[in-house]
Amino acid sequence: MEQTNEDRLKIALLAVAGAGLVIGLVAHLAGQAGIARILWAIATIPILVALMVQIVRSLLRGELGLDIVAALSMSAALAFGENLAAVIVALMYTGGSFLESFAEGRARREMHALLSRVPRTATRYLDAGLKDIPVDDVLPGDLLLIRQGDVVPVDGTVASPHAILNMAALTGESLPVSASKDDAVLSGATNAGDAFDLLATHQARDSTYAGIVRLVENAQRSRAPMSRLADRWSVGFLALTVLIAGAAWWLTGDPIRAVAVLVVATPCPLILAVPVALVAGLSRAAHFGILIKGARPLENMARIQSIILDKTGTLTDGRPQIASVRSTSDHSEDEIVRLAASLDQASKHPIAQAIVAAAGTRGLELVLPTETREFAGEGVTGLLEGRPVVVGGHGFVARHADTALLPLPDAEAGSVVVAVAVAGKIAGYIVMADPVREEVAEMLVGLRREGVQRILLATGDRAAVAERIADGLGLDAIHSGLTPDQKVLVVLTERKNGPVMMVGDGVNDAPALAAADVGVAMGARGAAASAETADVVLLVDRIERLRSGIEIARRSRRIAMESVVVGIGLSVLAMIAAAFGYLQPVEGALLQEAIDVAVILNALRALRITPSAA
Repeated sequence: MEQTNEDRLKIALLAVAGAGLVIGLVAHLAGQAGIARILWAIATIPILVALMVQIVRSLLRGELGLDIVAALSMSAALAFGENLAAVIVALMYTGGSFLESFAEGRARREMHALLSRVPRTATRYLDAGLKDIPVDDVLPGDLLLIRQGDVVPVDGTVASPHAILNMAALTGESLPVSASKDDAVLSGATNAGDAFDLLATHQARDSTYAGIVRLVENAQRSRAPMSRLADRWSVGFLALTVLIAGAAWWLTGDPIRAVAVLVVATPCPLILAVPVALVAGLSRAAHFGILIKGARPLENMARIQSIILDKTGTLTDGRPQIASVRSTSDHSEDEIVRLAASLDQASKHPIAQAIVAAAGTRGLELVLPTETREFAGEGVTGLLEGRPVVVGGHGFVARHADTALLPLPDAEAGSVVVAVAVAGKIAGYIVMADPVREEVAEMLVGLRREGVQRILLATGDRAAVAERIADGLGLDAIHSGLTPDQKVLVVLTERKNGPVMMVGDGVNDAPALAAADVGVAMGARGAAASAETADVVLLVDRIERLRSGIEIARRSRRIAMESVVVGIGLSVLAMIAAAFGYLQPVEGALLQEAIDVAVILNALRALRITPSAA
């Protein structure tokens, strides 16, 4: 992760405090007590100045933090000649500040992947032929050529007889869509078939994909940062510290007792325990393939009450698979798959490639087709082992077969039926679908056990498909047919029930991921843009890791809170002892260091967290 100027300053201040303490101790042991006191003061002053600047900035923002206690203790120690105590406090503070900065440093970069996917040029027809022009120069009415694999640069309509489009980046639908002449096409879709012509209807800045980019940027800017856990306790602890220190000075007339109280009250349990426990939680989550981009997302993750799940690639695998095979002849099911896959080797259509992959999984031996001919968006014809074979849509295959049109097999909503004909007769059907992941039902039960109150489905798919996927999962609500901005609205609406997590994998999910309190991306095969935008990335293609991540987050936060409560409790007892004269400032600083060590050791227990779903 790239260091900021603020990070470099914190490292420098930590080095100054550490070097000043060590060199001063060497001078003191060498009998140069006066020089040692000067060195300790010199090492403390830069930390105190930086701290005062930070306090002023916080007050100008209307924030009151525990940094004031650290500033008071250092100032009082220097004022009354307790320089060794002052530099020990400075070292404790800079060490804690550095750890906190490290824990909260976010791994998120700018949305390079999202922006790089936006087409920069378009191929426009001119009288003299074709010319690549900047996408911003495309005007409504321009005729564009969309080559295979190209991302559609602007919204428009199909000007060719057929087009095959991969809409996963926009709707989350894994199955390709066949478009005919004059059908509308959204920018951001990918040409999954042969090249086709597009008649532009919008300029690039007014098109769908550009709107998605703006939604992500706006959602990221609008989300307010979370306050540090330590600052929630600041007012009460600060008031208690000043009360005990002031009472000790007023009742005894000894300012050193007040200094001792302030020194031992330095809130390092709050400053240290939280980042150490959370950094340990981040490390533990990474061990299970869960990349959490900083301490803030981890803490937010521990407080989640509602989870919104996308469908394709999240609840489902995201890749078409063979759901069933029906034979209408003497061919076996494996033989029908083998024939279809052998012929489909000549096609780049996603369904064809999925059938080829399924045949490989089944261990079927394919043969090379001859005299193949592909009809865009409809099917493929050719010869296999001397026999004519046709694979494609039901109507297409029926037109190439001598037998009458047979009734389609029962298929669930969202499925695609592929017909196979051999020697002029329909031999069978292959039903392709995007099934629910096997582990989803158990994961959802586990999420309920972790305290998640509401689980919802939000998808761009049709209602029938969404209801089929959600059947039996016990979801609290189903939202279907959503555009990217409507997904954002679902996230914002759900906030009334508490902190919200959004889980998705496509570019269309990126705005909702950015708007949620915690955005989770399926990063193993999902869109790079969603991984960039998300707070959490599942690096393995296993949705049950979502439950593991939440469990690690909640247990890490609980360990941090335990460390804070115990540490602050011990600090209060030490403050009382110092007020009664049982602790001198240096002794108080050293005792506080011992408390810090105990707190850190307890916080490091987060490194041993093993989620139940692992």
